[in-house]
Amino acid sequence: MRGILGKKLGMTRFFDDSGSPVVATVIEAGPCTVVQVKKEENDGYNAVQLGYLEQMEKRVTKPLIGHFNKAGVSPFKVLREIRDFDEEVKAGDVIQVDQFSEGDIVKVTGVSKGHGFTGVVKRHGFGGGPKSHGQSDRHRAPGSIGQSAYPKRVFKGMRMGGRMGNKKHTIRNMKIVKIVPEKNLIYVHGAVPGARNSLVEVYC
Repeated sequence: MRGILGKKLGMTRFFDDSGSPVVATVIEAGPCTVVQVKKEENDGYNAVQLGYLEQMEKRVTKPLIGHFNKAGVSPFKVLREIRDFDEEVKAGDVIQVDQFSEGDIVKVTGVSKGHGFTGVVKRHGFGGGPKSHGQSDRHRAPGSIGQSAYPKRVFKGMRMGGRMGNKKHTIRNMKIVKIVPEKNLIYVHGAVPGARNSLVEVYC
């Protein structure tokens, strides 16, 4: 397992060597610093803890300050663990985008855009009610959600209005089409979840 943290910069399009257009998401990945290396004999599993985006010390809690001081690194805003990391690393090492190469198949994890409380038309694609024949306030209503006499309840999983988005999603089998090491940029084919400048995790 290899991985790195980054932020989604947006989407773009460029042309490959054959002249075909390629739609890609641009991710500014790293640099990330190894904060802790966990071993199975001590922690019960093998993992590498990465820190991303340096943070002012006054914005970090005292327990975390002690954690960072033990590793000999500056405080970070984001901490994530990667299980079974391939490379032999130690606390203080810096992870760059050069661990990936063009053509690698990766999975990208991010948090989708939050839309708040939405109705059934936007959330589930309902068609809504009739637009005439006296219907004045049922244009975007869900309609009947159950029976009155039996079973006298609404079934679980009924599609209704509710909170939409703001959930963690992972997109698998994404291809790295371009890497710019000097700018810490990774171009992956297709779209990844999240808004601009949101945190994403790239695993291989």
